[in-house]
Amino acid sequence: NPVISMDTKKKELLGTFYRNGSLYTQAAIQTNDHDFPSSATGSVIPHGFYDLKRNTGYITLGTSHDTSEFACDSLFQWWVNEGIIHYPKAKSLLILCDGGGSNSSRHYIFKEDLQKTANALGLEIRIAHYPPYTSKYNPIEHRFFPHVTRACEGVVFDSVETVKTLISRTSTSKGLTTIVHILDKIYETGRKYAADFKDADSIVFDTHLPKWNYRAIPQE
Repeated sequence: NPVISMDTKKKELLGTFYRNGSLYTQAAIQTNDHDFPSSATGSVIPHGFYDLKRNTGYITLGTSHDTSEFACDSLFQWWVNEGIIHYPKAKSLLILCDGGGSNSSRHYIFKEDLQKTANALGLEIRIAHYPPYTSKYNPIEHRFFPHVTRACEGVVFDSVETVKTLISRTSTSKGLTTIVHILDKIYETGRKYAADFKDADSIVFDTHLPKWNYRAIPQE
């Protein structure tokens, strides 16, 4: 059964904005001297998965908001495009992630969206949140994201397609490869979980550190 690490990189504005790093060019690149959001043509949110066994990264580029629904849609895309191909006999999936943001350990809206994903995939999904101040130990933070940052250094993010091309080049001499998918869907913010979710869900909490460790069991 697969073990993957999950996290979201910083939201980036699209447009002629300065970005840290250096690269070889035939002419100077002109950018705005301030990165006001009002001057942007859009934004991109890189949501990532890192497969510990296969040393493979998968990035979903969102163009809306970093919500729990976006995180779970990204998980669905990873499974149908990659996971089921390499783990056809898998019965469960372990996800390592921090406890904040779109996959918050405190919010039931993430658990509700996770339950819907488990039902859609017919797969038991186990979540293991890192406690506060320990997310730096999440494998994706040091095995994948630094290489993504390096692949994008100094290049202007003028479109989502440019970001996809750059991140797709992420690789290492030890065999890391990267797959990128664009998810152009509008996500609603401020959603609340259904009133009857806690009574109807199949979320099973561990006896040890239950607020950080639990499973979403697929329902019939």
